[in-house]
Amino acid sequence: MSEYWIQNSTTRLCWWFRRPSEENVNKGTPQQTNMNKGKISFGKIGLSLGKPKEPEQPSPAEPSNKEEKKEESGGFGSFGKFQHQQEQEKQNEDEMAAMMGFSGFGKKAKEFDIDSLVEETRKSAIDRNKTNIEKLLTQNAAKPKSSPSTEAESTVTEGDDEDDFVGPPLPPGMSIDKSSSAPAEDAEDAEEERRHMPISHELVLEHGTKTVSGLAVDPSGSRLVSGGLDYDVRYWDFQGMDQSREAFRSFCPADGYPVNSVEYSCTGDKVLVVSGSHQAKVYDRDGIELFECVKGDMYLHDMAKTKGHIAGLTCGTWHPKDKEEFLTSARDGTCRIWHTSSPHCQRHVIKARASNGLKTQPITCAYSRDGTLVACACDDGSIQMWDHRKTFVNVSINVRNAHDRGSETSRLVFSYDNKGFATRGGDDTLKLWDIRKTKQAVHVANGIFNRFSMTDCVFSPNDQLVVTGTSLNKGESSGKLLMFNRNTWDIVKELEVGPSHVVKIVWHPRLNQLMVGCGDGKVRLLYDPKTSHNGAVLVVGKHKKRSKQAEVVVSQQIITPHALPMFREERHKSTRKLEERDRKDPVRSQQPDLPVGKAGSGGRVSAGGSTLSSYIIRNMGLRRKVQEEGDPREALLKFAKDAAENPYWVTPAYAKNQPNPIFQEAQEQDNKESKDEEPATKKMKSV
Repeated sequence: MSEYWIQNSTTRLCWWFRRPSEENVNKGTPQQTNMNKGKISFGKIGLSLGKPKEPEQPSPAEPSNKEEKKEESGGFGSFGKFQHQQEQEKQNEDEMAAMMGFSGFGKKAKEFDIDSLVEETRKSAIDRNKTNIEKLLTQNAAKPKSSPSTEAESTVTEGDDEDDFVGPPLPPGMSIDKSSSAPAEDAEDAEEERRHMPISHELVLEHGTKTVSGLAVDPSGSRLVSGGLDYDVRYWDFQGMDQSREAFRSFCPADGYPVNSVEYSCTGDKVLVVSGSHQAKVYDRDGIELFECVKGDMYLHDMAKTKGHIAGLTCGTWHPKDKEEFLTSARDGTCRIWHTSSPHCQRHVIKARASNGLKTQPITCAYSRDGTLVACACDDGSIQMWDHRKTFVNVSINVRNAHDRGSETSRLVFSYDNKGFATRGGDDTLKLWDIRKTKQAVHVANGIFNRFSMTDCVFSPNDQLVVTGTSLNKGESSGKLLMFNRNTWDIVKELEVGPSHVVKIVWHPRLNQLMVGCGDGKVRLLYDPKTSHNGAVLVVGKHKKRSKQAEVVVSQQIITPHALPMFREERHKSTRKLEERDRKDPVRSQQPDLPVGKAGSGGRVSAGGSTLSSYIIRNMGLRRKVQEEGDPREALLKFAKDAAENPYWVTPAYAKNQPNPIFQEAQEQDNKESKDEEPATKKMKSV
């Protein structure tokens, strides 16, 4: 063991390593001691805390050589064996302090007895858990004893069942009673789901008088777009809307065609409007048309050769990741992928085929949440999906007979975790599918009446609920909003929404609000002030703006009651006389210029024309005007004699070869003779 020694000198410090033996301390000077010091060796470090301390006895066979003894004692020994050296070290320290001229080397390190500390900790732990230990003992005494093998098996099975348990294993004989905790957990989950449902308040927007067939909200939740069977599309701004609840823009994308679908792009800067016509249109967020997709050639048999759709559109949607790509489906049996940079021709053509190889009509189309799958539901009841990363020739997933043949599947939507999807069929069913196993639906809900080919179904933002709407059937007075638990398929909530059909549904994850498009032309916003943000909450908090009435602004008048009469201004009780006076003043009333006379004035031309060109043309026409007076035959005969004497145009050309004209001489006959002459057919026959 080494210690520090400082020689008390004004300019010089040196280190001194002392051997633990007393012999080296009293031997010679410090310099000689350092010279005779052996190697510093590190021995084994041992820890013996539980064993009682025994005094160290010298072994009978000690090495005779002092150097070997020094080397053996020079390393670190095992802990717990320093007690016999404490007195010797203390004596050495006192001698060293006396030699250096100060009282000591400072405070000594605090020493701990580890055995006593462990014992105190064990006793305190027993006292704290005394009650729990007694309970465990009573439970073990009450239970019948079982073999160790059965106990091990029971603990293994319990461990397998308790996958959710985190922590150290329980003692043998203990188990968690799940029978009582399961209903409590289910009740808590149901209560939490109800808290997340924004259905406590309602706000109504008037779209029109016919069914709202399209509904979309931008990703930020500031604007809403609605389209209906009345051919109109309306833009709503939550931040600029007050209690009047009026749309800031309305237009008709295709006159005579209902709107089947509207949707915002992933960035919210464009809106895709799909009507019943052959061409889809893209607008910006302010409702200004950007472009229109091209129409295909209907005389071509191969649909891949046409540049666009040749039949009415049924649905359209944007790519969830790419803001420039969108998908449309039509009744020509194809789905087409477009790009905003080339609306004159589609990028890809996807042909939907029935089981017999003939074409079938896709009713709705959708992208998966990550954009890797392109899906469509057809009128033959099938669901077909293609991989976006490959060519659209072979179907990746094909679900035949997903719904009844001949029914129109109105909606196909993917879950947020991208592991499942839901379909709303025209056969009055709602089905939940697992994308990893599509041979059979996971859950099916029957008897949900559906009258429209665009009835919606959506997933809740937490992916725990599937929401759809019902249409009015005979004898029903209101449409309903049904919410199914995705795991158990129980109806968590059944809500009546207005006296009409429930067609379109949007559950915005950022606003936590439900937008419902109904059959009476109204958009109903369902929200909860505690859990919803912005959107309808902003509209409710604003008051209706007062209408500004048109008022005549009169110049400010300085009232001076004690002014002299010549400076006093007349005060009018009403503005009627002042308006009549201003009406007579052409400057204040901005009277238009009166028509000018024949001569014109002030640089203006007279009443014949308002421009200089018209004035010149009119005067030129007056100069060249020929006044026709008398008989035109007599006017021509004036020049007959001159033409006969001096022929110029036609007569000189035929002067040499033209024969002399011979005219028939007129025979004068009496009027009586002409009257007596009768045709032979009219003469009297003689007998």
